[in-house]
Amino acid sequence: MGELEPNPTKAESDWPPAVIAGAFQTGVLGVRSLKRRGVRVACFDSNTQNPGFRSVYGPAQPCPNPDTDPEGWAQFVVALAKTMPGRPALIASSDQFVSAIAAHEGLLREHYLLSPACSLQGLLADKQTQYDLASKHGMPMPRTEYARDEQEVVRFARDARFPCLLKPTHFRQWHRFPAGHPLLNKKVAIAADAAQLIAHYRLASAVNPLVILQEIIEGPDTDKRVYLSCYDTSGERIGRAMFRELRCDPVGFGPASISEPVDDPETDAVCDRFLRGIGYRGICEIEMKWDKHDGRVKLIEANPRLSGGGDAAPYAGVDLCWLHYLDLIGKRVTPVGPCNGNFRHIVLRSDGRTLPAYWRAGLISWKDVRRSYQPPLKFYDLDANDWRYSLETLYIAGRSFVDEVFNGGGA
Repeated sequence: MGELEPNPTKAESDWPPAVIAGAFQTGVLGVRSLKRRGVRVACFDSNTQNPGFRSVYGPAQPCPNPDTDPEGWAQFVVALAKTMPGRPALIASSDQFVSAIAAHEGLLREHYLLSPACSLQGLLADKQTQYDLASKHGMPMPRTEYARDEQEVVRFARDARFPCLLKPTHFRQWHRFPAGHPLLNKKVAIAADAAQLIAHYRLASAVNPLVILQEIIEGPDTDKRVYLSCYDTSGERIGRAMFRELRCDPVGFGPASISEPVDDPETDAVCDRFLRGIGYRGICEIEMKWDKHDGRVKLIEANPRLSGGGDAAPYAGVDLCWLHYLDLIGKRVTPVGPCNGNFRHIVLRSDGRTLPAYWRAGLISWKDVRRSYQPPLKFYDLDANDWRYSLETLYIAGRSFVDEVFNGGGA
């Protein structure tokens, strides 16, 4: 067998443009990845407060909200494609747009180059259907049940191993709570016992009585893994990388604020087997954790799109957005694995909160702090070329650090 051809590093002038759906920082970084390689890129979002509207890699275009005006959103996206040369590749960077693309796949495929797994990605963007798929295909999971009323919560709690968590089938549901509501903008609610779980359900059911109940995968945050991957249109894996969380925001239950490359063949095999088993195509991040009770690695959640954790992969030599673009436009892609394992990836805005929170909880030492900030360092939210956003990052991180130190984050 001859040597595999290296992948292109730059786009040709006649290659199709791309559109990134979403202008949060995750989407901005997708735009940056492709623009640096010579691709003509646009992005859009319904939330004009997102950084893509002020970024040097933008500006993003405002669009209707696909949750409240789905037809208006679809018309906008079709009209955008008609302003661009050729048929653009459409790449999602948030669950909201993963769901919207899946809902309008038939229409959008006439105007865009789409992953053949749009409908599957839509299923993974909803936690209920995601966990159903995981269970059906043998993905290791913590005990997970759905509750539609308080009686089902009580039944789950009778033999549950606490602490447990309660979460919506999609986190945007909890954005609808009024100001001051205890669950407003949260992704999960943690319960130490049955009484607290029932109390959380009573609060959550005001928006939607259907919730997800789970036993918590216990163990330190350093037992979390982030599997980053891309699968081509034939289902072959063309990009992979693995990271270990050092800290996360919030402590114990959020996305990584600092991570580093790690070699974990078992977690890699579990995630790869699951995605191949469901016929996945496209970019996917899977968060996993080793359970200290039975020594198995188990699913936290999957994100079928560009992700914040995925920004770490290019620094390891695996540019998932570029690989996905190449596949969408019909180029043959040589599989890529990590080639750089010596760096820390930092989300500075988050770590401004988490560092003092971990210190106060006795979870880290000065040695841990020094090591986590020992170069080489790569940042999700610092970019010398995008100076406005970077200055904002330094201000937010500093303010969060001071607030957490002096007020425990309660100010």
